[in-house]
Amino acid sequence: MPDGSNRFKKEVRHMRTLVLNAGYEPLAVVTFRRALVMVMADKATIVLQDDDSPVRSSHGQLPRPTVIVLKRYVRRPYRDMLHVTRRGVLRRDAFTCAYCGKSANTIDHVIPRSRGGKNTWENLVAACLLCNSRKADKMLSQLGWQLRTTPHRPRMGGHLVSGLQHIDAAWDEFLQAS
Repeated sequence: MPDGSNRFKKEVRHMRTLVLNAGYEPLAVVTFRRALVMVMADKATIVLQDDDSPVRSSHGQLPRPTVIVLKRYVRRPYRDMLHVTRRGVLRRDAFTCAYCGKSANTIDHVIPRSRGGKNTWENLVAACLLCNSRKADKMLSQLGWQLRTTPHRPRMGGHLVSGLQHIDAAWDEFLQAS
């Protein structure tokens, strides 16, 4: 039974479509059905499609869109305001611990809040539970630790894309470009 549920999860992820604004910046992730409706309503154009699994209907076959681009530019309010979120920090750091390089599921303040550290992109990193617990409220210099990467404010990219829980490999070039 577990094999069937994993296959179902892959299929559900496979049925998602990345929506790009008219300027090719990522906007959202929608179901392939919603993407097809937008294409059929002449609101979007297919940029990438999955030819291996077309959508079958009573009228024939349609390509399954993987990436679509809107024909009209959609203005996003507060575009430059990148609020710090746990999910955003984990995504920015690719769910990799900044201290040991293992899989991360928590975030940590490089300069602890108890020592004046702020909730900023430059002070937060992804961390595994073990490293986060070991570090506690200590400074890196006290432990002799170094960060594997320097925390930074992310570019627009995938951090502001709504519905982006799982990234399809075909979307990489569109998420990195912005």
